[in-house]
Amino acid sequence: MAKVIVMTSGKGGVGKTTTAAAFGAGLAMRGHRTVVIDFDVGLRNLDLIMGCERRVVFDFINVINGDARLNQALIRDKRIGELCILPTSQTRDKDALTKEGVERVLEELKADFDYIICDSPAGIERGALMALYWADEAVIVTNPEVSSVRDSDRILGVLQSRSKRAEEGAEPVKEHLLLTRYDAERVERGEMLKVDDVLEILAIPLLGIIPESQSVLKASNLGQPVIFDEVSPAGQAYADAVGRFLGHSIEHRFTRPERRGLFQRLLRRTA
Repeated sequence: MAKVIVMTSGKGGVGKTTTAAAFGAGLAMRGHRTVVIDFDVGLRNLDLIMGCERRVVFDFINVINGDARLNQALIRDKRIGELCILPTSQTRDKDALTKEGVERVLEELKADFDYIICDSPAGIERGALMALYWADEAVIVTNPEVSSVRDSDRILGVLQSRSKRAEEGAEPVKEHLLLTRYDAERVERGEMLKVDDVLEILAIPLLGIIPESQSVLKASNLGQPVIFDEVSPAGQAYADAVGRFLGHSIEHRFTRPERRGLFQRLLRRTA
């Protein structure tokens, strides 16, 4: 049975879209039929990160309004046959998302996909609430900063009270923590929260730690999920997170500062 997974957070700029793209690609690379939906109406970026912006003809809102069929709006990734993208509109506002319309699209997608990834906008406005309402599982994307963690705690409260599962008194949405933009050196200097501090505040299982990496920006500019970069720490960390999500036991990496030689340290100081 298809699972609906929402990528969410209370704060913008933490890496939700990067995570949705990487996670969707990672699941598809492992043979799971996966679709990633952009819920950020008016500010769509998923198609850019996935490298398919020039292929958008119809979008999520067109399908909701009955202006296009779902198969006309879905874009199949050229690199992974199991992966599709459903872009959203750049010209409409969040009110274009209706509960009945979103539900109808999700039900249609469940017939053809194993995983439906919902890329949520930040905060608790209409688009975000629509993205998390039907979630079976949620990945809470958080930076190791006090404001980001506090806002994520608020999102956890919303998931526990305003999701469809909560309304129906069903089994709660399964929650996962993904800690992004983690800089072990800054953590060691006390400039960022430690992993244990974040876990103590949010009290949900840790899915992955994504280190701060220039490869994320590079991948976004190239229009490809960073998980394709198997050499970069960020790409490896996302691959690990997908493996853990699928039930594999994988030790967490990138939690300690990289030990550099004298020459590397001198170059870093010069830079």
